[in-house]
Amino acid sequence: MSDSSFSDSDIAAFMSPIATDDNAANGAGVGLSNPELSHGRRQMLDLVNRLHSTGVQVDIDLPQIAVIGSQSAGKSSLIESISGITLPRAAGTCTRCPTECRLSRSDNSWQCIVSLRFITDEKGQPLGQALNEPFGAIITNKADVEGRIRRAQRAILNPKKPRKHFLDGEDEDGLDSELSFSNNCVSLQISGPDVADLSFCDLPGLIASVSSTRGSANDISLVEGLVTSYIKKPSCIILLTVACETDFENQGAHRLAKQHDPEGRRTIGVLTKPDRIPTGEEANWLPFIRNEKETLENNWYCVKQPSSSDIKKKMTWFEARQREDEYFSMTAPWSELDTVYQKYLRTSNLVERLSSILSDLISKRLPQIQDELEKSIFNARQAVSALPKEPSNDPLNEIVTMLHVFTNDISKHVEGIPDEDGLLQSVRPAQERFRLQIRKTAPNFRPYERKYAGRRHMSKVKFLTNEEGHEEVEGSESDENDLEEQDFPGELVVSRQQRQGPGEIICIDEVLEMAQHSRTRELPGNYPFVVQQSFIGKTIQKWHIPSQILVKTVHALVMEHCKRLVTKHFSHFGQGTLEQRVKTIIQKHVNECLQCAEERIEWLLKLEDRPFSLNTHYLADYKDKFYSYYKGARERDEKSDLMKLINNYRPSSNMMESTASSREPTPKGLAKVLTGLAEMGMVGIKPDDIPKLLPPDRMEPAIHIMSDVRAYFQVAYKRFADNIPLAVDFELVRGVERDLLKTLYTSLGVNGPDGHRICKELAQESSHISDRRADLKKKLERLEFASSELMRIGV
Repeated sequence: MSDSSFSDSDIAAFMSPIATDDNAANGAGVGLSNPELSHGRRQMLDLVNRLHSTGVQVDIDLPQIAVIGSQSAGKSSLIESISGITLPRAAGTCTRCPTECRLSRSDNSWQCIVSLRFITDEKGQPLGQALNEPFGAIITNKADVEGRIRRAQRAILNPKKPRKHFLDGEDEDGLDSELSFSNNCVSLQISGPDVADLSFCDLPGLIASVSSTRGSANDISLVEGLVTSYIKKPSCIILLTVACETDFENQGAHRLAKQHDPEGRRTIGVLTKPDRIPTGEEANWLPFIRNEKETLENNWYCVKQPSSSDIKKKMTWFEARQREDEYFSMTAPWSELDTVYQKYLRTSNLVERLSSILSDLISKRLPQIQDELEKSIFNARQAVSALPKEPSNDPLNEIVTMLHVFTNDISKHVEGIPDEDGLLQSVRPAQERFRLQIRKTAPNFRPYERKYAGRRHMSKVKFLTNEEGHEEVEGSESDENDLEEQDFPGELVVSRQQRQGPGEIICIDEVLEMAQHSRTRELPGNYPFVVQQSFIGKTIQKWHIPSQILVKTVHALVMEHCKRLVTKHFSHFGQGTLEQRVKTIIQKHVNECLQCAEERIEWLLKLEDRPFSLNTHYLADYKDKFYSYYKGARERDEKSDLMKLINNYRPSSNMMESTASSREPTPKGLAKVLTGLAEMGMVGIKPDDIPKLLPPDRMEPAIHIMSDVRAYFQVAYKRFADNIPLAVDFELVRGVERDLLKTLYTSLGVNGPDGHRICKELAQESSHISDRRADLKKKLERLEFASSELMRIGV
């Protein structure tokens, strides 16, 4: 329900008391029916009445006057004096539903149209547009109104029974009504030359207690809740009736009014039954009229209605107004009140004030109502749009279409989308980690003996650094700690022992020892290939765990991505059954793809059991490079002094020295060696060739073995680091879209003989969603109809 946007000060501005003449008593129009007021003002009252007829008051705060009071507070007599009709009177609670009175001054003869307005259905749920049903023919005789209202109230309280039953049946009250009270109302449209332009709603009287024969304790709260639903709205003018024959403090209506209008800005008090004040207590009520007690912004009024004996004598409305005027003019202490307070006595003054207040309130609220309607319509449409799509009449075709769209979306994600959180973007880091893990399984050879471990260090392998963009394992003593244990999204959790880091250092003397132990019938200086094969085999064994980590990681990422897409496409369909079933099917399908990928990985690992490569060019190139790397490193360690001389050698005169007996310079150091070799006929020897003249390194066979193994690793690891991600991509990532639509059709059974039945069951909407949609559509219907009525102002 929309709150009004005007303040209490606004209300006070157009509800301030004004002096009036007794025009109504003389037959002149008052309030909205005053000829001095514009015709447009009276049209605005008609417009608000039409808005009430739409039922939009459930959603928008519409201006209205609500008459409240305790039982026997004289509320019915007050309504009769204002409207000029007779209301039903019986023992117990007479009014069990709101009675709306729409009074309008007309030059035509007097008439009354009775209708039933239903804003809720039989179950008490709000309707879309209010249902307004005429209840009988137009009444032209005031004496017929009472019986028609009584029948109309019975029809309201028994919504499941035909209206005609109450209209044409026996006019007798039954005690077996379907409802004790109802929010639906009886509407009276009364027009005539002596009728004031005014609209108000008579609410059931507040119940103090219930009898054992009629009503229940629950009725007390029902009536109070019904009254509260009206008077809590900021645009509701509260017409509070208080009987002077009962102590003021014992009348609960005032308590309720003060609760919702604590400052009394929109409450008008009416004292009834002044003739029944006990003798000597009249002075207790005068402070109300002087607004000295329970102060109200628009004061208290006092009216005098016909007594029970007067009613039995069929006193006319004009006679009642005349008697009322005589009473206040001739009866103390009312007749003794100052002139300024006389305007708060008599029904005619009350009606004129009510009409003026309602007129100003409507004029103030109409622009705001238009804005509120537009905002409410927009919000209602937004709320409807936010709901899941309404089930179609052809669920089979709808589900088939959804499955096609879903599989197409899967295909797009498998092929790659330019989004940061795309499937391929999330898989790529896992592929790179896999390559690095395989790279770190390279045999960690060292061209020095075990006894030098920790004292000799390797230089960086520059040709690998330039080639791969990262530092080679060899040459970095900290490499053994490079691969830290990490948790990646969706990755299989593995321990540090399972994660592949650089292998244990293998020193050159250990390689030679293994080679010597492996010799069988080979000639001296020859070693079997099984040595290289053994080192290669141990390395290949380390590739299994990184491969499993990769496939498990990609599986988790694919599964998570697919589930998100399932939620995206099916979460708003039906009661969620289709989404759950598709998720189950996708999970099984992806698991089958995982199994195929794992089998493919095992096959690729078995291919690497035997060393093989036709890439002989790269193999030979890597072998030469690693041989030079290991050989050079060993020579730098074993012959560091000689290598330093060779590196620092510069042919110059200072390399010669003169003696006293000879004027020719004498060669010195490395120059002396080169000169001696030249004298022996070994011309063209360079400083870099000198190490070759030294005795061969006994570790030379081990250097060749190490170079063979490392060269083959470079070729094999690059091949493997490509093949495994390719296999995972083919079997697991791209495998998801393979036969997916067929799998969904078959597993869901939508293309089988029971496809229509299955789809109908899957399309069943959640009752919560359907109820919410129905409520919003009803609300939208009310709002749009009210908006169309608002556009008719002046028509």
